[in-house]
Amino acid sequence: MESIGRIRRIHVAPEQGATTEPVETVRALAGRGLEGDRYCLPEAETGDEHETAGTFADRDGSDLTLIEAEALAALERDYGIELEPGVHRRNLTTEGVALNHLDGGRFRIGDVVCEGVELCEPCSYLERHLAEDGVREALVHRGGLRARILEGGVLTVGNRLEAL
Repeated sequence: MESIGRIRRIHVAPEQGATTEPVETVRALAGRGLEGDRYCLPEAETGDEHETAGTFADRDGSDLTLIEAEALAALERDYGIELEPGVHRRNLTTEGVALNHLDGGRFRIGDVVCEGVELCEPCSYLERHLAEDGVREALVHRGGLRARILEGGVLTVGNRLEAL
């Protein structure tokens, strides 16, 4: 396996609309999400019908969301929009990996195995939440990746991210 990136930051939000909270480590639960995050499914509700507190809870692949630190740097450089860590609403900020290339593929973060489900295109909710015009347009095709957690474990800032 070739290391293709690292995790720079981890964020969870306990409920919809809540400020994301930075954490150094978090348990990733297979088929459920990140412990303490708004999208984490209760243990008994891992089937098709479930209730979580996130805006996109009904969308497959909401276990985990990732965004590139490089995309955030480009947002500032190209559009003059600087986002504080975590306000982008993604769980993991990565470095050194083209997340779009992991769409449809499997990858490992530390001992956690994930599958890229779809690109996490920016939505009007993000733009409204940030009250920053242009964020949605600026992040098209670089808004990150939605992923399903296939094998759980502990995620830690600094973990290597490897394609499988």
